[in-house]
Amino acid sequence: MSQIPAKLQRILDDFSAITDRHERAEYLIEIADRFNSVRVPADISARPHPEENHVQMCESDAYVWAIPKEDGTHQFYFDVLNPQGLSAMALSVVLAETLSGEPNEAVAKVMPDIVFTLFGREVAMGKGQGLMGIVNMVQYAAKSKL
Repeated sequence: MSQIPAKLQRILDDFSAITDRHERAEYLIEIADRFNSVRVPADISARPHPEENHVQMCESDAYVWAIPKEDGTHQFYFDVLNPQGLSAMALSVVLAETLSGEPNEAVAKVMPDIVFTLFGREVAMGKGQGLMGIVNMVQYAAKSKL
């Protein structure tokens, strides 16, 4: 089994090919525009959200849910309370669209450093830590089922 699920690998390959910062930003904004499709439904959680779903150190005040599916995988949902948190929203969309329904073994192997492939190496330390925290929570949910 490959280290990273194929859907996520395709996105990472797309971002690896982008060398222009402005082009990368435009692509991330396009992805963030789909955030409502991965926002946690009200029947799962309403504000104020439980602290156990809160991503520590995320400047955008992000939350992650891993809802078990009948096949043993997870459906991932997110919320980002900071309306300016486009990076957290874009990452949430990428993770939900590429990792929901994937085997826990594969999701558990997704390393937080994918943040640098998506956002570039020049991402600020605080922002990078918060974004990696989102990946860590998704990874932890998968690892907890192994």
